[in-house]
Amino acid sequence: MSKAKRPTADLASRPYRPGVGMMLLDRRGRVFVGRRLDQTAEAWQMPQGGIDPGEEPRQTALRELAEEIGTDKADIIAESCDWLTYDLPADIADKVWKGRYRGQKQKWFALRFRGRDSDINLATAHPEFEAWRWAAADEMLRLIVPFKRALYERVVGEFRHLLT
Repeated sequence: MSKAKRPTADLASRPYRPGVGMMLLDRRGRVFVGRRLDQTAEAWQMPQGGIDPGEEPRQTALRELAEEIGTDKADIIAESCDWLTYDLPADIADKVWKGRYRGQKQKWFALRFRGRDSDINLATAHPEFEAWRWAAADEMLRLIVPFKRALYERVVGEFRHLLT
């Protein structure tokens, strides 16, 4: 058996992929959510991505925002106190990131969007979303794929004071 195809049974022994997540807020306190284009089921999420070697999490957040939604017209207004994790479900763990990780360990940032809706352009060099919308935080939590819901609840709890 090759190293790339490890059995899912060793999932707990795999490391977490280091990354960031961005809770992008509009002027009304609504949250940006995008519907992933690589999923067959409805899979909505906030922008997130991996940290490149030598990159600081704050840099990653602004880079990933531009790469995923076509704009970086946002200001970081808060950072999560801790690194937060989520685990991938066993049925997809071997398919994501070539099976190297059990999930992600993320630093989360709240950002205030200072552009116009027309500044958001999902047709990026490597598109991840096929649609997007602004949603109230509680509505966003209902849209999120179940395996990320507990993480997103923690993020919303930490940044709830910024939603108004």
